[in-house]
Amino acid sequence: MRRFIDLADFSRDELLGLLDLARRLEARPEPHALAGKVLGLLFMNPSLRTLASFQSGMARLGGASFVITPGSGTWQIETRDGVTMDGPAAEHVREGVPVLASYCDALGIRSFADGKDLAADLSEQKFSAMARLVEKPLINLESAVNHPCQSLADWKTLDELGVPRHGKFVLSWAWHPRGLPLAVPASTVHMAAMRGMEVVVLAPEGFALPGAIIDKAQRAAAESGGSLATTSDRRQAFDAAHVVYAKEWAATADYGNEAADAAARRSLKDWCLDEPWFSGARADCRLMHCLPVRRNVALADSLLDGPRSVVLRQAYNRLPAQMAVLYRLLKPTE
Repeated sequence: MRRFIDLADFSRDELLGLLDLARRLEARPEPHALAGKVLGLLFMNPSLRTLASFQSGMARLGGASFVITPGSGTWQIETRDGVTMDGPAAEHVREGVPVLASYCDALGIRSFADGKDLAADLSEQKFSAMARLVEKPLINLESAVNHPCQSLADWKTLDELGVPRHGKFVLSWAWHPRGLPLAVPASTVHMAAMRGMEVVVLAPEGFALPGAIIDKAQRAAAESGGSLATTSDRRQAFDAAHVVYAKEWAATADYGNEAADAAARRSLKDWCLDEPWFSGARADCRLMHCLPVRRNVALADSLLDGPRSVVLRQAYNRLPAQMAVLYRLLKPTE
């Protein structure tokens, strides 16, 4: 294992093995496993859980880490090729990324979608360009349309909760005052399909996930024995659901058009999930969200603070899941 970029790069059995390792490291810590190893973390965008959990995980395995957040104590970094650098950026990724990689044993990169060109974001142009500059083990800390670390932790959470492999998993769009990236919904729907679940994507008109994301998840479902459907009907989606995963994302029908996106979501404030949404779901249906979440905007207090919510458990699972990734990348003899 040299890179952790996309769950689709691994077989289902390989991911199950990684999850077994995460559980083993939880039960039987190895505080010296990565002694002398250094993890570099390049965050082109903000973070809380990803940043803290990777630093904590590396420390718990006996290694060290450093964090670079361009423009905050370090030079701003230009990501575009062929530009005249007469603006605020003093560093270019073509020099900056290889230099950082030379200082560490593995490098993690976070680089969100630009949110302007759907085709460019779906093809992971920016992240892929940086990945080509790295010869060391590489970890995707969230790119334009992928967040494999979050999805691995979510899979672990589903297993811990005893959610059936073929249970019903609903990915539901939730309201937000502005359009958010597609990385988590894209990764989530693929993860649930790869697990073998009955996946339903619920979204209002204009917010359906792009065809490329759905097609990828459909292929994963076909291989795992799961299924995938899309709908805008809340009652149909929630009926007999085992899990509801709420997430906000941009209007895909007007991708990159902020004014059109704002107009499209203006009448959708009732897509703030609350308990009545779950009237047709199973009594033990769980609520998931990757965090951060805006209370009483995307999710009602009653849900977040109620017995359905497992959002804190998801957040904790980032730590053991990522420790397993680090262990596989930096202790390859295991």
